[in-house]
Amino acid sequence: MGMIFDSCIWVGLASGQLERQAVVKASGPEPVFTSVVSLGELAFGVHVCLDPTERALRTAFLRQVETRPTLGLTQNTAASFGVLAAAVKLAGRSPRPRYNDLWIAAQAIEQGYTLLTLNRDDFAGLPGLRLMVLGA
Repeated sequence: MGMIFDSCIWVGLASGQLERQAVVKASGPEPVFTSVVSLGELAFGVHVCLDPTERALRTAFLRQVETRPTLGLTQNTAASFGVLAAAVKLAGRSPRPRYNDLWIAAQAIEQGYTLLTLNRDDFAGLPGLRLMVLGA
C-alpha cells in the first residue's frame, strides 16, 4: 500500500503549523508519495510570494518535496477524475473549485492508496477514496 499527502499536509509542514512527528505517526510505515498536482500548488506558492526570505524558504521546502516519490497523471487518473467530478456535480456541488483535490483523489484511487488530508469536507462523498484526516 501507500499514502498520498494532500497539498495541505505539505503546506502545514512547511509553515510549521503541523508537527512533523504527528504526520509521521499518521502515515505509519506506508510509503509516502506526492502528486505532481501538489508540486504545482507548492510552486504557485513560491512564485506569488513577494517576501524574499519567505520565498527562499518555500523554494527550499519545494526542493525537498520534489525528492520524494512522485505520482504523475495517466489516462486511468483522468478516468477516475471524470467519475469523481461527476459525483460532485450530481451531489449538487460545483467540482470546479475542487479540481486539484479531485485530481489528487483520483491518483489515490488509481493507485489504491490512502489520502492524508486536513480537510475532510474537500473529499466528502468521493466514491472509492480511502481517506485519513489528520487530527480526526
